[in-house]
Amino acid sequence: MAGKILIADQIATNRIMLKAKLAGARYDVVLASNGQMALNLAIRERPELILIDQAQPDMSGVELAHHLKTDPLTSEIPVIFLHQPEDIANRLAALRAGADVCLPKPYDEVLLLARLRSLLRTRSTDAEMRLRESTFRDLGFAEGPATFAAPARIGLIAPTRVQAAAWKQALARHLPANYLTILERSEALSVATEAQSAFDALILAADLSRRDEGLRLMAELRARAGSKAAVICIAAEAEARETAVMALDLGADDVLPADMTARETTEDIALRLRRHLARKRRLDQSRKNLTEGLRLATIDPLTGLYNRRYAMPQLERIADHARRTGKDFAVMLLDLDRFKDINDTYGHAVGDSVLTEVAHRLSTVLDGNDLLARIGGEEFLIALPDCPPEEARLAADLLCRVINERPFHRANGPDLNVTISIGLVLGDERLRSIDHLFEAADHAMLLSKHNGRNQVQVFPCPSAA
Repeated sequence: MAGKILIADQIATNRIMLKAKLAGARYDVVLASNGQMALNLAIRERPELILIDQAQPDMSGVELAHHLKTDPLTSEIPVIFLHQPEDIANRLAALRAGADVCLPKPYDEVLLLARLRSLLRTRSTDAEMRLRESTFRDLGFAEGPATFAAPARIGLIAPTRVQAAAWKQALARHLPANYLTILERSEALSVATEAQSAFDALILAADLSRRDEGLRLMAELRARAGSKAAVICIAAEAEARETAVMALDLGADDVLPADMTARETTEDIALRLRRHLARKRRLDQSRKNLTEGLRLATIDPLTGLYNRRYAMPQLERIADHARRTGKDFAVMLLDLDRFKDINDTYGHAVGDSVLTEVAHRLSTVLDGNDLLARIGGEEFLIALPDCPPEEARLAADLLCRVINERPFHRANGPDLNVTISIGLVLGDERLRSIDHLFEAADHAMLLSKHNGRNQVQVFPCPSAA
C-alpha cells in the first residue's frame, strides 16, 4: 500500500466514494464519522495523512484540525481540509488552526492525488530527519539551540515586473516582518549558484515568457546548491489543473493562486508561506544539528584534532591513493616523552593544557592536505600524502624542534620542557596495509624512546617485508 489515509466525514456517501478513489490508488483507508472518532483513530492507527471535512457532527472541522495539530501524538500528520468554495472564512480559520492544505468541494480527483503525493513526500522527509536526530541524541550528541526566527527572504518571479510589484505590495500587508524582493529569471539562477541560499522562499509564476517556463525554472533551482533547500511555490491560474499537478509532482512545495491581490487570497497565501517557512527553519536546524553531530563524532574534544575514528579511514584512503598513483607517502606516530610524570607531578589539568598546546604547535607545521589526529592519551598520528622520503624526514625533525625549542608556559609555576619521540614510516609497496604501517611506526617510535627520546627514528623498510 502507498500509505494509510484517515478520512473524517459525517456523510457516509462521501466517505465511501472517497475511500473507493483512494483505494484505487493503492492507499489503505480508515474511516471516521465524527471528530472524536477521528481523534481516536489518528492516535491508534497513526495514518500518514488525514482528510477532514469542514462539517463534523460533534465539532467543527476547524476544531478537529486544531486538536490534531496541538496533540504531540498527531501534530506531525499532514491534514487536508475540504471546504465549500464560498466559505473563505472557514478556509482561513483551518489554515490558522494548522491545516496543511485546503481544497474546495467538489474536489478535483487528479489534483487531490497530487496533493496527497506531495504531502506524503514531505512527511517522509521530515520523518527521516527526525529519525536521524533521534539517533544522534541516543549516541549522546545534544541538539543545538533553536535558531532565532530571522525575517524570511522571499523572491518573487513573475512574467512582468508590474505583476511582481503587485504581488509584493499585496503580500507585504500580511508578511510585514519579511523581505520581499522582485527577481528576474537570470537573477534567480545567479543567486542559486551560491553555496548558501540567498532566499528562504521563491514564488514563481508558472508561465513566464513562455508557457510552463516557471516549472522548468523550478527544476533548475531544485538542482542548484543555493536554492535546493528553499521553499518554492508555483503561482498558477485556477483552471490550469495540469500545471498544478505537474508542479507538485516536480517538487513544488505549494501551488498558489496567480492573482494575489485580493485580500482573502493574500492572507491565505501568507498563512501557507508561514507554515512552509517554519518547516524550512526546522529542517535547516536539523541539518545543522546533524552536521555538528557528525563533526563532534570525529573530533577529539580536548585538542580539537581529528580522533582515531576519523583518522583510520582517512589513512586507508591515503594509502589506497598511493597504491593507485605510485606516489610516496609517510606516516608518523608521535608520543610525548614522560607525559605520565607531568600528570603525576602537576595534575591532569596541566597535562591537558600541554596536550592542547602540542596539538596547536603540530598543526602550525602541517598543511591542509596532511592528516593530524590524536589517537590515544598522549599519542598522535600524522600522515603526509604525496611526500618524498627526504621531505618526510625534514618534516619529522621540524616537528620535534617545534615541541622542544620553546618551554610550555604554566600560569602558576615554572614553565615545562616537553619533548616528543617520533616513529617515521615511508609507505612503499611493502608497507601499504594499515596494520603494517601502524606496527612499523610503533616499532620506530619505541626505538626513538629507547635511544634517548626527543628524536625521530625512521623504520627500515627492507626489514618490514
